[in-house]
Amino acid sequence: MGLTDPKPSGRGDQKPSPELFANPLDWIGAEHLHERNICDLIDGLSVAEALDQQSVLSVLRFLNEDLTVHLRDEAEDLFPLLELRCTEEDAISNAMLRIKTDQMEAIRLLPEVRVMLLDCLDTGSNLTAEDRGRLRDFAGHIRQHIVAEKAILLPLARARLTRADLETLSRHMRSRRELSEIAETRDAE
Repeated sequence: MGLTDPKPSGRGDQKPSPELFANPLDWIGAEHLHERNICDLIDGLSVAEALDQQSVLSVLRFLNEDLTVHLRDEAEDLFPLLELRCTEEDAISNAMLRIKTDQMEAIRLLPEVRVMLLDCLDTGSNLTAEDRGRLRDFAGHIRQHIVAEKAILLPLARARLTRADLETLSRHMRSRRELSEIAETRDAE
């Protein structure tokens, strides 16, 4: 699905290919796959007897480099565009509320998760039972927002967003990542 693997590790390091910015909804879909892979890593960490440092580094890289930018893509551009373009019959209010609630909870847990993982790396200690529960909660909120977006918001975005909306979304997403312009943004399908 347009993933690149700069360092094949099987540890969730695959990021979406920059070519997908030609249709930013494809990028978001590929980023969701990346997020699911990271959630799988987090689940593995939450049950492992010993801490896998490479997995922790992959999760931290994702948390520090990808997640907050992706959440900004949605909060600052995708959600407002959907609210503008969707009709009353689309009834997205409840879905948006659910997704925003899961995102806010993930954002609330994010600093704790970072500190916990960094502390384990620094001290060489294992995760406590409480840490493991917090990791599972964090991954659960990420997964819930992915499921709702994939099932409800992305299909509506493909139906409702205009070429200009997609170009704006693509431009802002690339700007957040300090990437250059691309040739052309395709219509939503």
